[in-house]
Amino acid sequence: MAAEKKRILIIEDDPDIAALEKDYLEIDNFEVVVEENGRKGMERALKEQFALILLDLMLPGKDGMTICREIREKVDIPILMVSARIEDIDKVRGLGLGADDYITKPFAPAELTARVKSHIARYARLTKKSDGAKTVDELDFGDLRINNSTHQIFVDDAEITLTRKEFELLYFLAANREIVFSKEQLYDKIWGQDMYGDMKTVAVHIKRLREKIEKNPGEPVHLQTVWGTGYKFTG
Repeated sequence: MAAEKKRILIIEDDPDIAALEKDYLEIDNFEVVVEENGRKGMERALKEQFALILLDLMLPGKDGMTICREIREKVDIPILMVSARIEDIDKVRGLGLGADDYITKPFAPAELTARVKSHIARYARLTKKSDGAKTVDELDFGDLRINNSTHQIFVDDAEITLTRKEFELLYFLAANREIVFSKEQLYDKIWGQDMYGDMKTVAVHIKRLREKIEKNPGEPVHLQTVWGTGYKFTG
């Protein structure tokens, strides 16, 4: 019996770009759904099951940044933002709101499909790791507890919500306490060597983690910057 096709939701108001994305993803055996309106696309993302969302930045009805934030609050799914706006601030804002990756127009179709496949595969591996887990795999630093079995984070016994990539990054650093990793090493480990990426992604996620787990993000206790080298976890 043929394997069930993975469903991709494209939220894109440019019909030519949406058609290009849809054609190449269908060639790679994905089932593709397209929504041109931001609000309708978000409603569909929250009601139906998808393996990944391709999300444009500028949309009618509701903009991509707002959609990304609202989806991320309710659904744990890879989100790949697509936009012609290449300014760093857009990348920072997009990743900060929970996007897993960012691709700028125009893009090579092969690059798009490679990123889609990579993010779906990584999500599947992480999900499989947690399925049926019977033992508790928890790192306890007093004020901060990280449970790898349930993917829960607690700061002073209050649960904190992290995106999947934020959790991966935090757990990796905490599990390798006091070891310094460069941005390149962290990007390769968390996002994968096969990804096309921007090293700013690492700094953005570190900043977001500090805002969520540190009492004073400006003077972090756990997520330390080692100037000229990278980052390490202390605790």
